[in-house]
Amino acid sequence: MEKLNKFPKLFLAVIFIILYTPIFYLIFYSFNSGGSMSGFESFTLEHYAAVFEDKRLISILLNTIVIALLSALVSTTIGVLGALAIVFIKNKKMRNAVLSLNTILIVSPDVIIGASFLILFTILGVKLGFASVLISHIAFSIPIVVIMVLPKLQEMSPTLIDAAVDLGATKRDVLTRVIIPFIKPGIFAGFFLALTYSLDDFAVTFFVTGNGFSTLSVEIYSMARTGITLTINALTGLIFVITVAIVFGYYALSRRTKTPSSGVMK
Repeated sequence: MEKLNKFPKLFLAVIFIILYTPIFYLIFYSFNSGGSMSGFESFTLEHYAAVFEDKRLISILLNTIVIALLSALVSTTIGVLGALAIVFIKNKKMRNAVLSLNTILIVSPDVIIGASFLILFTILGVKLGFASVLISHIAFSIPIVVIMVLPKLQEMSPTLIDAAVDLGATKRDVLTRVIIPFIKPGIFAGFFLALTYSLDDFAVTFFVTGNGFSTLSVEIYSMARTGITLTINALTGLIFVITVAIVFGYYALSRRTKTPSSGVMK
C-alpha cells in the first residue's frame, strides 16, 4: 500500500522535472557571459541589461501587458454576463446548445481561430494592429471566463435569490449583493486565466498582428528565427518570474475572496 501511495508522488516529480528542466536550463545560461549555451564562462547580468536597454522590446512588452489587461477585463465582464444568461435560459435544449458552442470555441485549434479572424478582418476592412489583436484576444477569452464562472453559478442555491427578493431586494441588489459575491472566486479565476492566455498567446496573435504592432510572443518567435541569443534567455527568465508572480498573486487573492455562502446580504 505504501508503494502505491508513493507512485503518484514519483510520477508528479518526473513530470515536473521534464517540464521545468528546459526552463531552468535557459534561465541558467541567461547569466552566462559567453555568447552561447555551449559552455558557462562566468556570471553576468549584461543580457538582462540588454533587454531593458532595448526600447523596442520594452514597447512590445508594454503592448502585450496592455492588451492582456484590457482583454481580460472586457472578456471577464462579457463572460460573467454570458454565464448568467446561460444559467437563466429556461429551455434546456437551448441552454445545452449554447454551452456546446462555448465549448467548441475552447477546444478549437488556435490556428483555425486566428485564420478565421484574419479572414473576418480582411472582409470588414479592419487594419491589422492593436484593435485586431485586442478584439481577437477578447473573443477567445470569453469562453474561458464562462467555463470558470458557470460552476459557481450552478453551486448557488436558488433559495438565496428567493430570500433576497422576499427581503425586498431589487434585481440590481440581487446581482450586486448576492450573485456577484457568491461567484467572485470564479470571476477572479476567469480573469487571471484570460490574462495568462492573452500574455502567452502566439498562434492567434501571429495571424492578426500587423502595421508595426507586435506582442512579446510574436517578437520572441521572430528573434528565435534569426538565431538564438542569450537575450532571449534573459527575456525567458523575466517572463517566467512574472508568470510565477501572477500565479501566486491569483492564489493569494482567491484565498482572500473566499466568503461563506451563508451570508445573503448585509
